[in-house]
Amino acid sequence: MTGIVNTAQAEAWNGYEGEHWASHADRYDAVNSGFNDYVLDQVGRDDRVLDIGCGNGQLTRLAAARARSATGVDLSGPMLATARTRAAEVPNVTFEQGDAQEHPFADGGFDLAISRFGVMFFADPVAAFANVRRALSPGGRLAFLCLTALSGTDLGTVFGAMAEYLPQPTGPDGSGPTSFADPDRTTAVLTGAGFEDVVCTRVEAGQVWGRDVPDAAGFIAGWGPVRHHLGMVDAATAAKATEALTAALEPFAGPDAVRLRGAAWLVTGRRS
Repeated sequence: MTGIVNTAQAEAWNGYEGEHWASHADRYDAVNSGFNDYVLDQVGRDDRVLDIGCGNGQLTRLAAARARSATGVDLSGPMLATARTRAAEVPNVTFEQGDAQEHPFADGGFDLAISRFGVMFFADPVAAFANVRRALSPGGRLAFLCLTALSGTDLGTVFGAMAEYLPQPTGPDGSGPTSFADPDRTTAVLTGAGFEDVVCTRVEAGQVWGRDVPDAAGFIAGWGPVRHHLGMVDAATAAKATEALTAALEPFAGPDAVRLRGAAWLVTGRRS
């Protein structure tokens, strides 16, 4: 793997966090794949696509089916192993392990950079997107999905139920998974990195979190940030947090699955 500046994230994604995502690839795709078409609609037949934070590679494979080629980059060795296995029969897909903030992409080697919730953890987002911009051809485009603020969303309701017992796993806006929840900040970061025509469009999609409430609660409790905070409190407090999580999921249970309505920003821009 090439040079890494985001060492904390590299440790997480090559440890428990990455292993959890790799071993539950289908489950994470069930949570996030409803958003795929918002990004895939940006892909053209002649595009050379770069998928940033590609994870287990579902979006990369789907982009390749619409484009000239697709390359996924990610910090996580465990997820890239899954991505390569699942793309073994896809001839125009490649995967690279590296930190997109410093990865030595070929100058102008791509026409479109995409991401599905893979850009929120950069140590220096302006530097990271400047590096992505360098990898794009003149006039190259950017299209990524990121979380909105959680307040008022189904996921915010679920996480909020645990707030009495645990810190919120998402972190405040400006850091962590909600780092691009503020469109003004997102626009400032991207223009600072050399992008123009930046547009943030709120989009929604259904998300399947489990086959029933206990299954969904166990899955969420095993997600890295929640698991981390559960491990920081005593057993009684952790049990109360888990009970609150389970109760919060009850209203979202249907006959075949626990479904939440997810909210995201679709962010688009163009290399200036």
